[in-house]
Amino acid sequence: MEYRRLGASGLKVPALSFGAGTFGGRGPLFGAWGTTDAREARRLVDICLDAGITMFDTADVYSGGASEEVLGEAIKNRRDQVIVSTKTGLPMGDGPGDAGTSRSRLIRACEDALRRLGTDHIDLFQLHAYDAGAPVEEVLSALDDLVRAGKVRYLGISNFSGWQAMKSLASAERYGHPRYVAHQVYYSLVGRDYEWELMPLGLDQGLGALVWSPLGWGRLTGRIRRGTPLPAGSRLHRTADYGPPVEDEHLYRVVDALDEIARETGKSVPQIALNWLLRRPTVSSVIIGARDEHQLRQNLGAVGWALTPGQVAALDAASVRTAPYPYFPYQRQEGFARLNPPVIAPPTAA
Repeated sequence: MEYRRLGASGLKVPALSFGAGTFGGRGPLFGAWGTTDAREARRLVDICLDAGITMFDTADVYSGGASEEVLGEAIKNRRDQVIVSTKTGLPMGDGPGDAGTSRSRLIRACEDALRRLGTDHIDLFQLHAYDAGAPVEEVLSALDDLVRAGKVRYLGISNFSGWQAMKSLASAERYGHPRYVAHQVYYSLVGRDYEWELMPLGLDQGLGALVWSPLGWGRLTGRIRRGTPLPAGSRLHRTADYGPPVEDEHLYRVVDALDEIARETGKSVPQIALNWLLRRPTVSSVIIGARDEHQLRQNLGAVGWALTPGQVAALDAASVRTAPYPYFPYQRQEGFARLNPPVIAPPTAA
């Protein structure tokens, strides 16, 4: 397994990490993701550690805290071998203090996560979403206190816009609070919006990307193809409305390119899609999930080899989309591109 620095921090994380969203299995969304119990989770953690995957990501909102509890059981007696990453901020109840990132909520959420995980510290504590009602200075001050108390080692964000992330980083700089070093983001061959604003921000400010849903919310598993119905067992039947939308024709164009490279390489469609992500700028770790041992071992096949430049170019061409304003002039017009060369020069969009 390759290990990379997490953004501008000194923390080294594996190129692949494991997402524990399938642990617990409570509720309509997370129940569709998976129902892994503690015994099954221990087996998956065993396989991960044998393969060099040492980082495990979860969140308090995953199955209402059950994911953290199951992960805590799975890593018991080997806490020193793993990096634990969790998130907070999304609603955990209907009360006024059950959502957001106020000082009181952050302190309580951290204590609850420590208890559920059965640990005395969280390696990476992330805000699951920007809270417009909590002053940035209050948020950072509370996180600073958690770091100083030894309950949290590193800080990150998830699903922030560029201005939200930059406002937070600038405030941390001004007041001397710890800076965020990670941004957990959606990024896939069928969802490349991350490249236009958040990737350049990550390069400029030292934010390492932790990629969630790298297979496009289950669309790049190799089971969905042009002219065939959605497989009966696909979780998309129950969860499509929760995740990022993808136009059918765009999906099929990407899958066609993946199928061609699968024939050339002998690798599976998910392995190719994951390998493509591992070569992108700012990506510190790609979070893989698995409902069972077979899925996990398949995803592990994404490392240890590399796509050729021609194969990368084919995937780039199949997946490129016209950028939104104000970015499309930099994609299409030479004068704009000369002033601000793109981080990744995409093929011309059709």
